[in-house]
Amino acid sequence: MDPQTRTPGLDIVCFAKDWSEDPTSCNHVMKEMAKTRRVLWLNSIGTRTPNLASGRDIGKIFTKLAGFARGPIRAGDRLWIYTPIVLPFPHSRTALRINRWILRVSVACLRRWIGITQFELWSFIPTPSEYFGLFGESMTVYYCTDNWSQFSAVDAGRVENVVAQQARQANIVFATSDLLVEKLRRHNSETHLAAHGVDHSLFARATLAGTPVPRDLAALRGPVLGFYGLIEDWLDQELIATLAEHHPELSIALVGRVCVDVSRLSALPNVHFLGRKPHAELPLYCKGFHVGLIPHKVNDLTRHMNPIKLREYLSAGLPVVATALPEVRHYVEHCTIAETYLEFERGVEQALATDSPDARRRRSAAMQWETWESKVQELTRQVDRARLSARSSGEAAVAAPCASR
Repeated sequence: MDPQTRTPGLDIVCFAKDWSEDPTSCNHVMKEMAKTRRVLWLNSIGTRTPNLASGRDIGKIFTKLAGFARGPIRAGDRLWIYTPIVLPFPHSRTALRINRWILRVSVACLRRWIGITQFELWSFIPTPSEYFGLFGESMTVYYCTDNWSQFSAVDAGRVENVVAQQARQANIVFATSDLLVEKLRRHNSETHLAAHGVDHSLFARATLAGTPVPRDLAALRGPVLGFYGLIEDWLDQELIATLAEHHPELSIALVGRVCVDVSRLSALPNVHFLGRKPHAELPLYCKGFHVGLIPHKVNDLTRHMNPIKLREYLSAGLPVVATALPEVRHYVEHCTIAETYLEFERGVEQALATDSPDARRRRSAAMQWETWESKVQELTRQVDRARLSARSSGEAAVAAPCASR
């Protein structure tokens, strides 16, 4: 679509995580949005004060400085990525005043440079509510992906408060799980489910005979149980270890960046850490997996999660065995859900015994309509409806006093 012919008001400025991290729903949603409108993506402004004793946090600070020095980066025809420099103290009022000035000036300059006039302000992280209304946006959208207060590194009470504040201030709220919708609807009645999509054509490559298996995976012995994603404290390492110990004939491949102590698993000869891989290569790894694993702990953080990898595994045709997360239960027809370690182990054994090329094709076909394109079309309809509703309410509020005179 020619930028000059678009309907005004549909460009987007969004607060999100760092673009360079593993793709999550915000990356997929904004890439779809950028097919028809300009999008300015602001890399994370932080959800907590950094720990200067943490090598990981220090690394992030230097990455931020390097990103700021590069200026805005064009990631597509209509998508720009910018790393703002703000004081990393999200709960300090002094830092907030300084950051408001920095962001107002930065965003105004970037909008002029890109050509953004009327726009929506989207937020995918819990902290930007203090900046709502600062930039002259036509409306605000909060897209909530997690139960943010339950992450171990944050101040739970403060984060719970800013999430509630952001939901109340937004014109419309989207949440990626039923439990998140229920939680946020208490603060904003205009809260809707935004179920994750999938890049089906990408992951369906795993069902094709000519798709190669990466060498590091092909070198593993026996049937391979696979997982990809961040290796964080919400993974049940004891579950994985139990499975590995009971089945030494199997290999367990863990693909992703390791963020926690994994000494329990590293000591096991059939558990293999393959490192982080580019998103485009994940279907190749799915091709070599015999079973896709979702071995999450079940707690107040994960019960609100909606794992994107579930639809990706299924699009790749994989049999899936998962712990009992509420959102996974929507796909019980296509995967095995385990309440206990024993059920998980038996689910893996059953998947290995019953899988077939036809079963893989059926699983993949079941996901072909759950694309990010279709999900974003629904989001757009909801946002457009909310905009019209807000406009009608505003016109009615102006007309009412006139009618009473």
